[in-house]
Amino acid sequence: MGGLRIAVLKERAAGETRVAATPETVKKFIALGASFAVESGAGEGASISDQDYRDAGAQVLSADEAVAGAEIILGVQAPDVAALSGAKSGAWVAATFDPFGHKDRVDAYARAGLEALSMEFMPRITRAQSMDVLSSQSNLSGYKAVLAAADQYGRAFPMMMTAAGTVSAARAFIMGVGVAGLQAIATARRLGAQVSATDVRSATKEQIMSLGAKPIFVETVEGIEGEGAGGYATEMSEEYQKAQADLVSAHIARQDIVITTALIPGRAAPRLITDAQIATMRPGSVIFDLAVAQGGNVEGSKPDEIVVRHGVTIMGYSNTPAHMAADTSALFSRNLFNFLSAFWDKEAGRPVLDEEIGDAVRLTRGGEIVNERLKA
Repeated sequence: MGGLRIAVLKERAAGETRVAATPETVKKFIALGASFAVESGAGEGASISDQDYRDAGAQVLSADEAVAGAEIILGVQAPDVAALSGAKSGAWVAATFDPFGHKDRVDAYARAGLEALSMEFMPRITRAQSMDVLSSQSNLSGYKAVLAAADQYGRAFPMMMTAAGTVSAARAFIMGVGVAGLQAIATARRLGAQVSATDVRSATKEQIMSLGAKPIFVETVEGIEGEGAGGYATEMSEEYQKAQADLVSAHIARQDIVITTALIPGRAAPRLITDAQIATMRPGSVIFDLAVAQGGNVEGSKPDEIVVRHGVTIMGYSNTPAHMAADTSALFSRNLFNFLSAFWDKEAGRPVLDEEIGDAVRLTRGGEIVNERLKA
Protein backbone atom coordinates (compact mmCIF):
# COMPACT_ATOMS: atom_id res chain seq x y z
CA MET A 1 0.00 0.00 0.00
CA GLY A 2 1.40 3.39 -1.03
CA GLY A 3 0.79 6.91 0.15
CA LEU A 4 1.12 8.60 3.51
CA ARG A 5 0.82 6.00 6.26
CA ILE A 6 -1.71 6.75 9.00
CA ALA A 7 -2.01 4.52 12.07
CA VAL A 8 -4.57 4.12 14.83
CA LEU A 9 -3.77 2.21 18.02
CA LYS A 10 -6.08 0.69 20.59
CA GLU A 11 -6.57 3.16 23.43
CA ARG A 12 -4.58 2.20 26.53
CA ALA A 13 -6.02 4.62 29.12
CA ALA A 14 -8.20 3.00 31.80
CA GLY A 15 -11.89 3.11 30.88
CA GLU A 16 -11.27 4.57 27.41
CA THR A 17 -13.63 2.80 24.99
CA ARG A 18 -13.44 5.26 22.09
CA VAL A 19 -11.36 4.93 18.94
CA ALA A 20 -9.85 7.66 16.76
CA ALA A 21 -10.94 6.29 13.38
CA THR A 22 -14.06 4.58 12.10
CA PRO A 23 -14.56 2.67 8.84
CA GLU A 24 -16.19 5.85 7.50
CA THR A 25 -13.11 8.01 8.10
CA VAL A 26 -10.71 5.24 7.04
CA LYS A 27 -12.39 5.20 3.61
CA LYS A 28 -12.16 8.98 3.37
CA PHE A 29 -8.45 9.05 4.23
CA ILE A 30 -7.73 6.30 1.70
CA ALA A 31 -9.66 8.28 -0.91
CA LEU A 32 -7.20 11.14 -0.30
CA GLY A 33 -4.35 8.78 -1.16
CA ALA A 34 -3.25 7.65 2.32
CA SER A 35 -2.74 4.10 3.49
CA PHE A 36 -4.25 3.14 6.82
CA ALA A 37 -3.21 0.70 9.56
CA VAL A 38 -5.31 -0.16 12.61
CA GLU A 39 -4.23 -2.15 15.63
CA SER A 40 -6.32 -5.30 16.03
CA GLY A 41 -9.11 -4.75 18.57
CA ALA A 42 -8.88 -0.95 18.43
CA GLY A 43 -12.60 -0.55 17.70
CA GLU A 44 -14.04 -3.16 20.07
CA GLY A 45 -15.17 -0.66 22.71
CA ALA A 46 -17.01 1.31 20.03
CA SER A 47 -18.67 -1.78 18.49
CA ILE A 48 -16.37 -1.78 15.43
CA SER A 49 -14.85 -5.12 14.41
CA ASP A 50 -11.49 -5.73 12.79
CA GLN A 51 -13.37 -6.96 9.72
CA ASP A 52 -15.22 -3.63 9.49
CA TYR A 53 -11.85 -1.90 9.20
CA ARG A 54 -10.59 -4.42 6.63
CA ASP A 55 -13.75 -3.89 4.57
CA ALA A 56 -13.01 -0.14 4.62
CA GLY A 57 -9.53 -0.78 3.19
CA ALA A 58 -7.35 -0.68 6.32
CA GLN A 59 -4.66 -3.13 7.30
CA VAL A 60 -5.37 -4.70 10.71
CA LEU A 61 -2.09 -5.44 12.46
CA SER A 62 -0.35 -5.69 15.82
CA ALA A 63 0.46 -2.40 17.57
CA ASP A 64 4.13 -2.48 16.52
CA GLU A 65 3.27 -3.37 12.93
CA ALA A 66 0.59 -0.69 12.69
CA VAL A 67 2.86 2.11 13.89
CA ALA A 68 5.92 0.99 11.89
CA GLY A 69 6.73 3.71 9.38
CA ALA A 70 3.60 5.72 10.26
CA GLU A 71 3.80 9.42 9.46
CA ILE A 72 0.55 10.34 11.25
CA ILE A 73 -0.85 8.58 14.33
CA LEU A 74 -4.41 9.36 15.40
CA GLY A 75 -5.53 8.90 18.99
CA VAL A 76 -8.35 9.80 21.36
CA GLN A 77 -5.94 10.12 24.29
CA ALA A 78 -2.33 10.55 23.20
CA PRO A 79 -0.41 7.26 23.42
CA ASP A 80 2.75 6.93 25.48
CA VAL A 81 5.90 7.70 23.53
CA ALA A 82 7.14 4.13 24.08
CA ALA A 83 4.31 2.84 21.87
CA LEU A 84 5.46 5.03 18.97
CA SER A 85 9.10 3.98 18.66
CA GLY A 86 8.59 2.53 15.17
CA ALA A 87 6.98 5.66 13.71
CA LYS A 88 8.78 7.81 11.17
CA SER A 89 11.07 10.51 12.51
CA GLY A 90 9.04 13.66 13.10
CA ALA A 91 5.70 11.82 12.86
CA TRP A 92 2.57 13.74 13.74
CA VAL A 93 0.35 12.57 16.59
CA ALA A 94 -3.14 14.14 16.54
CA ALA A 95 -4.99 13.38 19.78
CA THR A 96 -6.04 14.92 23.09
CA PHE A 97 -3.00 15.56 25.26
CA ASP A 98 -4.30 17.39 28.37
CA PRO A 99 -1.21 19.59 27.92
CA PHE A 100 -1.55 21.48 31.22
CA GLY A 101 -2.26 18.34 33.24
CA HIS A 102 0.36 16.11 31.56
CA LYS A 103 3.31 18.37 30.89
CA ASP A 104 5.61 15.35 31.34
CA ARG A 105 4.00 13.66 28.32
CA VAL A 106 4.52 16.78 26.22
CA ASP A 107 8.17 16.84 27.29
CA ALA A 108 8.52 13.18 26.30
CA TYR A 109 7.06 13.87 22.85
CA ALA A 110 9.55 16.71 22.36
CA ARG A 111 12.49 14.51 23.36
CA ALA A 112 11.30 11.81 20.95
CA GLY A 113 11.21 14.26 18.05
CA LEU A 114 7.48 13.76 17.50
CA GLU A 115 5.11 16.52 16.45
CA ALA A 116 2.27 16.59 18.99
CA LEU A 117 -0.98 18.14 17.74
CA SER A 118 -3.30 18.79 20.67
CA MET A 119 -6.93 18.68 19.59
CA GLU A 120 -7.99 20.50 22.79
CA PHE A 121 -6.11 23.57 21.57
CA MET A 122 -8.21 23.84 18.41
CA PRO A 123 -9.12 27.54 18.18
CA ARG A 124 -12.77 28.46 18.66
CA ILE A 125 -13.18 30.01 15.22
CA THR A 126 -15.88 29.41 12.63
CA ARG A 127 -13.80 27.43 10.15
CA ALA A 128 -12.52 25.10 12.89
CA GLN A 129 -15.94 24.21 14.33
CA SER A 130 -16.04 20.91 12.45
CA MET A 131 -12.61 20.02 13.90
CA ASP A 132 -13.48 20.79 17.54
CA VAL A 133 -13.36 17.57 19.56
CA LEU A 134 -14.20 19.33 22.83
CA SER A 135 -17.52 20.50 21.40
CA SER A 136 -18.45 17.21 19.74
CA GLN A 137 -17.69 15.19 22.86
CA SER A 138 -19.30 17.72 25.22
CA ASN A 139 -22.49 17.62 23.20
CA LEU A 140 -23.03 13.92 23.84
CA SER A 141 -21.73 14.26 27.41
CA GLY A 142 -24.50 16.74 28.19
CA TYR A 143 -27.05 14.29 26.80
CA LYS A 144 -25.60 11.35 28.74
CA ALA A 145 -25.47 13.30 32.00
CA VAL A 146 -29.22 13.89 31.92
CA LEU A 147 -30.00 10.28 31.05
CA ALA A 148 -27.74 9.00 33.83
CA ALA A 149 -29.31 11.38 36.35
CA ALA A 150 -32.81 10.41 35.20
CA ASP A 151 -31.95 6.74 35.63
CA GLN A 152 -30.64 7.39 39.15
CA TYR A 153 -33.61 9.59 40.09
CA GLY A 154 -36.37 7.60 41.75
CA ARG A 155 -39.23 9.52 40.15
CA ALA A 156 -40.56 10.37 36.70
CA PHE A 157 -39.33 13.34 34.68
CA PRO A 158 -42.53 14.44 32.89
CA MET A 159 -45.82 15.40 34.45
CA MET A 160 -48.18 12.43 34.13
CA MET A 161 -51.95 12.54 34.43
CA THR A 162 -53.17 9.13 35.56
CA ALA A 163 -56.41 7.69 36.90
CA ALA A 164 -54.68 7.39 40.25
CA GLY A 165 -53.67 11.03 40.29
CA THR A 166 -51.07 13.41 38.86
CA VAL A 167 -47.32 12.94 38.95
CA SER A 168 -45.53 16.30 39.07
CA ALA A 169 -42.78 17.10 36.57
CA ALA A 170 -39.20 16.99 37.82
CA ARG A 171 -37.34 20.28 38.17
CA ALA A 172 -33.94 20.25 36.45
CA PHE A 173 -31.31 22.97 36.85
CA ILE A 174 -28.36 23.18 34.45
CA MET A 175 -25.32 25.10 35.70
CA GLY A 176 -23.05 26.20 32.88
CA VAL A 177 -24.49 26.73 29.40
CA GLY A 178 -21.71 25.78 27.05
CA VAL A 179 -22.07 22.97 24.51
CA ALA A 180 -22.72 20.33 27.19
CA GLY A 181 -25.13 22.56 29.09
CA LEU A 182 -27.18 23.43 26.03
CA GLN A 183 -27.56 19.76 25.15
CA ALA A 184 -28.45 18.97 28.78
CA ILE A 185 -31.19 21.61 28.67
CA ALA A 186 -32.57 20.21 25.42
CA THR A 187 -32.45 16.63 26.70
CA ALA A 188 -34.12 17.42 30.04
CA ARG A 189 -36.82 19.34 28.16
CA ARG A 190 -37.40 16.39 25.82
CA LEU A 191 -37.82 14.14 28.84
CA GLY A 192 -40.51 16.47 30.18
CA ALA A 193 -38.75 18.22 33.06
CA GLN A 194 -39.24 21.84 34.07
CA VAL A 195 -35.82 23.20 33.18
CA SER A 196 -33.89 26.24 34.39
CA ALA A 197 -30.27 27.17 33.75
CA THR A 198 -27.56 29.65 34.66
CA ASP A 199 -24.15 30.73 33.40
CA VAL A 200 -21.63 33.47 34.15
CA ARG A 201 -21.92 34.69 30.55
CA SER A 202 -24.94 36.95 30.19
CA ALA A 203 -25.03 36.29 26.44
CA THR A 204 -26.31 32.77 27.14
CA LYS A 205 -29.64 34.05 28.51
CA GLU A 206 -31.20 34.13 25.04
CA GLN A 207 -29.88 30.64 24.27
CA ILE A 208 -31.46 29.29 27.44
CA MET A 209 -34.81 30.87 26.60
CA SER A 210 -34.67 29.67 23.00
CA LEU A 211 -34.59 26.09 24.31
CA GLY A 212 -37.66 26.68 26.45
CA ALA A 213 -35.84 26.86 29.79
CA LYS A 214 -35.93 29.57 32.46
CA PRO A 215 -32.74 31.65 32.85
CA ILE A 216 -31.52 32.19 36.43
CA PHE A 217 -29.18 35.18 36.48
CA VAL A 218 -27.83 37.73 38.92
CA GLU A 219 -29.39 41.05 37.93
CA THR A 220 -28.04 43.19 40.78
CA VAL A 221 -24.34 43.19 39.80
CA GLU A 222 -23.73 45.29 36.70
CA GLY A 223 -21.08 45.12 34.01
CA ILE A 224 -20.14 41.45 34.25
CA GLU A 225 -20.17 39.52 31.02
CA GLY A 226 -18.02 36.54 31.95
CA GLU A 227 -16.95 35.98 28.36
CA GLY A 228 -13.30 35.00 27.98
CA ALA A 229 -11.09 34.39 24.97
CA GLY A 230 -12.52 32.03 22.40
CA GLY A 231 -15.97 31.92 23.98
CA TYR A 232 -14.86 30.21 27.20
CA ALA A 233 -16.05 31.39 30.59
CA THR A 234 -13.70 33.39 32.81
CA GLU A 235 -13.53 33.61 36.58
CA MET A 236 -15.77 36.25 38.14
CA SER A 237 -15.26 39.01 40.69
CA GLU A 238 -15.85 38.23 44.38
CA GLU A 239 -18.95 40.45 44.38
CA TYR A 240 -20.49 38.53 41.49
CA GLN A 241 -19.52 35.15 42.95
CA LYS A 242 -21.27 36.00 46.24
CA ALA A 243 -24.41 37.27 44.48
CA GLN A 244 -24.45 34.19 42.27
CA ALA A 245 -23.99 31.87 45.25
CA ASP A 246 -26.91 33.50 47.08
CA LEU A 247 -29.17 33.22 44.04
CA VAL A 248 -28.20 29.62 43.34
CA SER A 249 -28.65 28.64 46.99
CA ALA A 250 -32.25 29.83 46.95
CA HIS A 251 -32.95 28.17 43.60
CA ILE A 252 -31.14 24.89 44.15
CA ALA A 253 -33.18 24.04 47.25
CA ARG A 254 -36.23 23.56 45.00
CA GLN A 255 -34.54 21.39 42.34
CA ASP A 256 -34.77 17.64 41.80
CA ILE A 257 -31.97 17.28 39.24
CA VAL A 258 -28.87 19.48 38.94
CA ILE A 259 -26.31 19.10 36.13
CA THR A 260 -23.04 21.04 36.53
CA THR A 261 -20.87 21.58 33.45
CA ALA A 262 -18.42 24.41 34.29
CA LEU A 263 -14.81 24.08 33.15
CA ILE A 264 -12.03 26.63 32.69
CA PRO A 265 -9.28 25.36 30.34
CA GLY A 266 -6.01 24.69 32.13
CA ARG A 267 -7.50 25.24 35.58
CA ALA A 268 -9.23 23.12 38.20
CA ALA A 269 -13.00 23.10 37.77
CA PRO A 270 -14.69 25.96 39.68
CA ARG A 271 -16.71 25.02 42.76
CA LEU A 272 -20.40 25.69 42.09
CA ILE A 273 -22.20 23.71 44.79
CA THR A 274 -21.15 23.45 48.45
CA ASP A 275 -22.08 20.85 51.01
CA ALA A 276 -24.29 23.44 52.73
CA GLN A 277 -26.24 23.94 49.49
CA ILE A 278 -26.61 20.19 48.99
CA ALA A 279 -28.10 19.99 52.49
CA THR A 280 -30.96 22.31 51.41
CA MET A 281 -32.08 19.96 48.61
CA ARG A 282 -34.79 17.44 49.21
CA PRO A 283 -33.81 13.79 49.76
CA GLY A 284 -33.86 11.77 46.56
CA SER A 285 -32.54 14.62 44.42
CA VAL A 286 -29.66 13.89 42.03
CA ILE A 287 -26.63 15.99 41.07
CA PHE A 288 -24.52 15.00 38.06
CA ASP A 289 -21.08 16.65 38.08
CA LEU A 290 -19.76 16.67 34.52
CA ALA A 291 -16.52 18.30 35.72
CA VAL A 292 -15.75 15.65 38.32
CA ALA A 293 -12.58 14.48 36.53
CA GLN A 294 -11.15 18.02 36.66
CA GLY A 295 -11.67 18.43 40.40
CA GLY A 296 -15.44 18.77 40.35
CA ASN A 297 -18.01 21.56 40.50
CA VAL A 298 -19.69 19.86 43.47
CA GLU A 299 -18.22 19.48 46.94
CA GLY A 300 -17.79 15.78 47.71
CA SER A 301 -18.21 14.45 44.17
CA LYS A 302 -15.96 11.52 43.22
CA PRO A 303 -15.26 10.17 39.72
CA ASP A 304 -17.22 7.00 38.90
CA GLU A 305 -18.65 6.76 42.42
CA ILE A 306 -22.18 7.33 43.68
CA VAL A 307 -21.94 9.54 46.76
CA VAL A 308 -24.96 10.23 48.98
CA ARG A 309 -24.83 13.39 51.12
CA HIS A 310 -27.83 14.66 53.09
CA GLY A 311 -30.00 12.20 51.16
CA VAL A 312 -28.88 13.67 47.81
CA THR A 313 -27.18 11.45 45.25
CA ILE A 314 -24.03 12.95 43.67
CA MET A 315 -22.53 11.27 40.62
CA GLY A 316 -20.20 11.87 37.70
CA TYR A 317 -18.05 9.90 35.29
CA SER A 318 -14.30 10.31 34.88
CA ASN A 319 -14.82 9.92 31.13
CA THR A 320 -18.43 10.63 30.14
CA PRO A 321 -17.91 10.35 26.35
CA ALA A 322 -16.59 6.80 26.83
CA HIS A 323 -20.08 5.80 28.01
CA MET A 324 -21.37 6.43 24.46
CA ALA A 325 -18.38 5.13 22.55
CA ALA A 326 -20.00 4.33 19.20
CA ASP A 327 -21.39 7.85 18.69
CA THR A 328 -18.57 9.77 20.37
CA SER A 329 -15.99 7.82 18.33
CA ALA A 330 -17.86 8.62 15.13
CA LEU A 331 -17.84 12.35 15.94
CA PHE A 332 -14.25 12.40 17.22
CA SER A 333 -13.05 10.57 14.10
CA ARG A 334 -14.84 13.04 11.85
CA ASN A 335 -13.25 15.93 13.75
CA LEU A 336 -9.81 14.43 13.05
CA PHE A 337 -10.63 13.85 9.39
CA ASN A 338 -12.06 17.35 8.98
CA PHE A 339 -8.90 18.76 10.55
CA LEU A 340 -6.37 16.90 8.41
CA SER A 341 -8.35 16.90 5.16
CA ALA A 342 -8.85 20.69 5.34
CA PHE A 343 -5.10 21.09 4.92
CA TRP A 344 -4.49 18.22 2.49
CA ASP A 345 -1.99 19.15 -0.20
CA LYS A 346 -2.55 16.89 -3.21
CA GLU A 347 0.92 17.48 -4.63
CA ALA A 348 2.64 16.74 -1.32
CA GLY A 349 0.28 13.82 -0.62
CA ARG A 350 -0.14 14.95 2.97
CA PRO A 351 -1.63 17.77 5.05
CA VAL A 352 0.27 21.05 5.29
CA LEU A 353 -0.96 23.07 8.27
CA ASP A 354 -1.42 26.83 8.18
CA GLU A 355 -0.25 29.19 10.91
CA GLU A 356 -3.58 30.06 12.52
CA ILE A 357 -4.67 26.52 13.29
CA GLY A 358 -1.32 24.73 13.00
CA ASP A 359 0.45 26.99 15.50
CA ALA A 360 -2.54 26.81 17.86
CA VAL A 361 -2.62 23.01 18.11
CA ARG A 362 1.10 22.17 17.69
CA LEU A 363 2.78 21.45 21.02
CA THR A 364 6.15 20.06 19.92
CA ARG A 365 8.32 20.14 16.82
CA GLY A 366 11.99 19.46 16.07
CA GLY A 367 12.72 18.27 19.59
CA GLU A 368 11.30 21.36 21.30
CA ILE A 369 8.07 22.56 22.93
CA VAL A 370 6.86 25.26 20.53
CA ASN A 371 3.38 26.17 21.79
CA GLU A 372 3.18 29.65 23.29
CA ARG A 373 0.52 28.60 25.79
CA LEU A 374 2.92 26.08 27.32
CA LYS A 375 5.85 28.48 27.33
CA ALA A 376 4.01 31.14 29.33
